[in-house]
Amino acid sequence: MSGGLRVADSFLVADSKVRGIELHRERFVGSCAAAGVDASAYWDKQVGRLPGFGRWFPRFELHESGELAVQRRPAPPTGGRLRVAVLEGPDPRTEPRVKGPDLELLGKLKESAAHRADEILLLDQDGTVLEAAYSALAWWEDDTLCFPPPDRPLLPSVTAQLLRRVATAQGTPVSEHPITPTELQNTTEAWLVNALHGIRPIHAWSDSAIDPLPNSQAPHWQSHLEALSQPL
Repeated sequence: MSGGLRVADSFLVADSKVRGIELHRERFVGSCAAAGVDASAYWDKQVGRLPGFGRWFPRFELHESGELAVQRRPAPPTGGRLRVAVLEGPDPRTEPRVKGPDLELLGKLKESAAHRADEILLLDQDGTVLEAAYSALAWWEDDTLCFPPPDRPLLPSVTAQLLRRVATAQGTPVSEHPITPTELQNTTEAWLVNALHGIRPIHAWSDSAIDPLPNSQAPHWQSHLEALSQPL
């Protein structure tokens, strides 16, 4: 494929059902439009060609050459315990609000931390947590579901947006405010969320012991997320 990656978007397809497909379309088509490419017809055509069976994790792409492409990839395993580490230094991304240009960089960061963590957290200039290399952040403060403020340099997360919808439907309070890594470790529970895994609770930090999280709310909320899956 010619040219570097300008825009990308991936989502889990399980037996021809997807969570938030309209939000993925909006994010990809909108980012492509900002780059001067109308990807709406291409998206609709290629989504209609996705397999109607099994588990897939396709990636839609816009390359620097202006070429659109889609990789029809089998879905990797999902779930599991999650150990995180914090990236020392400022957020190195060049375009944090667009998925695509920084994927190679983020992959290298995550690989460099693989010996001590499954995911790596990125910090804003004030030392508060933005998100992880491949996941958005959510956490609980008592009975309130919290997220970083949307005015920070964050990738618009489809899964985080779906969680806000679930919270509204459940009458669960939602708050958006900054949080430091130390504060995050002392919350009721912290999650990393994305389109592939849905919700993954943080069970350990760097070299700390595994917390079994016996009262985790993740399974309950994961079931609500999965209930949002719609046929393609």
